[in-house]
Amino acid sequence: MNDTSFKWKTNHLSAFQCHVALSNQSRTLPTKKYGLRVGNSTRRKKFGGLTLRMQTYYRDNGKDGPRKRVVVTGMGVVSCFGTNVDHFYDQLLAGKSGIKRIDRFPVDKFPTKIGGEITSENFQASKYMSPKLARRLDPVICYSVAAAKLALENAGVALGSESFSKLQMERCGAIVGSGMGGLTSFTDGVEKLLADQYDRISPFFIPNSISNLGSAMIAIETGFMGPNYSVSTACATSNHAINNAAVHIQRGEADMILAGGSEAALTPIGITGFIACRALSKRNDEPTKASRPWDTERDGFVMGEGCGVLVLESLESALRRGAPILCEYLGGAQTCDAHHITEPQPEGRGVIKCIQLALQDAGISVADVDYINAHATSTPLGDIAEFRAIRSIFEKCKDRIKMNSTKSLIGHGLGAAGALEGVATIKAIQTGKLHPTLNVEQLDSEIDMDVVPNVAKEHRVRVAMSNSFGFGGHNSVLVLGAYDE
Repeated sequence: MNDTSFKWKTNHLSAFQCHVALSNQSRTLPTKKYGLRVGNSTRRKKFGGLTLRMQTYYRDNGKDGPRKRVVVTGMGVVSCFGTNVDHFYDQLLAGKSGIKRIDRFPVDKFPTKIGGEITSENFQASKYMSPKLARRLDPVICYSVAAAKLALENAGVALGSESFSKLQMERCGAIVGSGMGGLTSFTDGVEKLLADQYDRISPFFIPNSISNLGSAMIAIETGFMGPNYSVSTACATSNHAINNAAVHIQRGEADMILAGGSEAALTPIGITGFIACRALSKRNDEPTKASRPWDTERDGFVMGEGCGVLVLESLESALRRGAPILCEYLGGAQTCDAHHITEPQPEGRGVIKCIQLALQDAGISVADVDYINAHATSTPLGDIAEFRAIRSIFEKCKDRIKMNSTKSLIGHGLGAAGALEGVATIKAIQTGKLHPTLNVEQLDSEIDMDVVPNVAKEHRVRVAMSNSFGFGGHNSVLVLGAYDE
């Protein structure tokens, strides 16, 4: 008998759509145990000596009912370490800091002179778009387009490939946000206006400045006609974008969405604006030691920049095209502190609720979480508020969970932070290795969890959580897990 594929719905799980393969050789595959916990089980059905292979395309969190499973099939980055995802994580594992003195513009007069800068040595926009477009577009848009194309290539659907041509454009989308938008273009336009040269303002001033153009240009470059918009929730932006993209796929509105965040705010107005907020570290003499989450000598965050994009895809779509499945999106949540413009609620009440809702959305228990990629920016108030929230939820299993801060190595990517940290989280799931939190020389006395200080560690990660929080009290949490068939 030749292999045949068809759709089948079980009587007792009528909403679970299964792919069934008939073969004259018995085959079984482990399947995911759906419900409140992540685990393994074996399901097979025999008819006349034949074994049916059943792949469940839906999962149930025990609360909202069955919904389509969402997996990550590709990742793309633009970072201070370049544009290769594996190299990016290798540098993190090696404990290499990407923080240095800024040389893109004069900083001598500024109290903060350091950042996680992207230079021409590790990124050239013309490699990912036409030279004309690369000259016209703001860096924040160039980063978005480049990371999106790299993510598609990583997912096995590079632009121009045969596999890409088979995608249904109207069922593919892009949700890539930015906290600050096109700050370089905005600054250039204002400078011309102040110099009474309004007639020299670029016709691209508005398109380059608004934050939705990253997603829009991705659509223009790829032809994706599905859900397309941006999210702007300061440093919580990327996680909001990823969560929103997953919901579209879960509801059956799209098969594939490029999701993440981009930021290019390391400009004179960007850095002086955060200086005015008294948010930045002034440890200029030791740039690589400036970002020090949970350390008693932390004095503010270090600005970073870049872009991270994930390819989110329905499991059915991924299996149909034989895609590489990097991990599974299990759930996520958003809340607001409703407390202060810049300061977190001291006890982390909004964060606590966000984590609880994310775990509930993922259909898992507290005991299932192995690893937390913390927001941990290196600010005196923010680090401890987040930790109090985490400890209040994971108190009974805190000795087993490990937690680290990607920002200690690359700085705070603002709207791009969650996506860059999402890439690091997925690599931790894949490799079983956690990058260190740099510069933990004297751990804050209140911190009683393993923050992976200074040296990478091996740690089996089946379920991971990634946190992002932004000015205004925006909270967003992702829950990702190892993919089980």
